[in-house]
Amino acid sequence: MFDCAPGHCYNRKMLTIDHLNKQFGDKTAVHDLCIGVPEGHLYAFLGPNGAGKTTTLKCVVGLLRPTAGRVLVGGHDMVGDPVAAKSLLAYVPDRPYLYEKLSGREFLAFVGRLYGVDRKVCAERIGELLALFDAEEWADELTENYSHGMRQKIVMCAALIHDPKVLIIDEPMVGLDPRSAKTVKTVLRERVAEGCAILMSTHTLSVAEEVADRVGIINRGRLVAEGTVAELQRTAAVSDRLEDVFLELTNADPAPDAAPAPGKG
Repeated sequence: MFDCAPGHCYNRKMLTIDHLNKQFGDKTAVHDLCIGVPEGHLYAFLGPNGAGKTTTLKCVVGLLRPTAGRVLVGGHDMVGDPVAAKSLLAYVPDRPYLYEKLSGREFLAFVGRLYGVDRKVCAERIGELLALFDAEEWADELTENYSHGMRQKIVMCAALIHDPKVLIIDEPMVGLDPRSAKTVKTVLRERVAEGCAILMSTHTLSVAEEVADRVGIINRGRLVAEGTVAELQRTAAVSDRLEDVFLELTNADPAPDAAPAPGKG
């Protein structure tokens, strides 16, 4: 079992998850979780369904309040100073939600205004992002007519519109065609190269192998392993495939006080 001892949590990271706990009644969805993501790093967050990944991400972005522990974004406490913390981050949920009576372009402009992006700068960024994700053809159609893949593209564009310092992504490849998935991976690595800190939850292990600087594996609410892909391979000593490492590390029986949260986790 991964040791979340005092001093393990990183103090100089752009994103710090510090001894995070989240309970739903008598069920513990996340138990004593410590993760740090510095500038210019992508951290892949892996785990089976119900492991606590989505619950963790919702605590990180302020949609859920931790039962104990804290989340710091650029040094700002998500509970104590949520406006400052949220101004630095962007969130891409596993299910893209849009205002369906707005066009994709209008939605992006709306998000830009929420973050205080200058109108001229915002219009330029919208054009660049729509072109990047090959979404220009549908940009002026109402989003209620979009496919899941198109919705995902617009949500990704919205997440980048204000140039966030921290990017939180839950299952970014769901519904994307291979070309769009490749674009997302390229964009993520470019953002990392520019200094962005990214925390990404994914079931697509090949994506984690391709783009992650560090990987954390959570099972039944607890972090059971963390390191580079190479470090995890050496620890598990099963094979060179991250899939085999993942299956071995998540096969152990859960601790008695840990249980998945309601929903997909």
